[in-house]
Amino acid sequence: RMDIAPEATFDFRRSGQRVLLLACGALGREIVDLIEVNRWTTFDVECLPAIWHNTPDKIPGGLREKIRAAKGRYERIFVLYGDCGTGGGIDKVLAEEAGAVPIERIEGPHCYAFFSGNARFAAAAGGDDMTVFYLTDYLARHFDKLVWSGLLGLDRHPELLKDYFQHYTKVVYLAQTNDPALDAKAEAASRRLGLGYERRDTGYGELADFMRARAG
Repeated sequence: RMDIAPEATFDFRRSGQRVLLLACGALGREIVDLIEVNRWTTFDVECLPAIWHNTPDKIPGGLREKIRAAKGRYERIFVLYGDCGTGGGIDKVLAEEAGAVPIERIEGPHCYAFFSGNARFAAAAGGDDMTVFYLTDYLARHFDKLVWSGLLGLDRHPELLKDYFQHYTKVVYLAQTNDPALDAKAEAASRRLGLGYERRDTGYGELADFMRARAG
């Protein structure tokens, strides 16, 4: 299975396809796995850098650029991003750019929600999960790059760890795959953060449902 670096853009193209998936790089591996396992022949895929989640103001403009470059080459565009901390910025871009080419975004505020199931996630977030820090397969794999040093800067300021996580109680690993190596990485991340640990087997959740319904 291929991997995608947090900083990388990523293209997965099959000649003659007329449907484009624009996605976060943190979902690229899962999207390609779903395409290959289900033998879907409908989609081309382009991913923006996953590390942009640390600077979400970049995401709407990056999507706009991709959408404009795709017009005239694709009949439909599906966007595999939640709101992802953009404060409605993604949906604003999609509304402005929709027209001759239909554009649709997967429902949900972020990938934790659509992996878990949006309704289930919303119910849990208002209760026991209020003090949870989430990891996915991608975040477990790239915890040091994206979270420890990239988002939090704890490699440079370890003294901030208690301040950042004083109101958290546990790490919840939302597992897309059954991979003991990733389980170990996620549990190790929880220990580094000084938090409890729980693993939830979500699989691909509503990401798979969304793609299946649009695979033609």
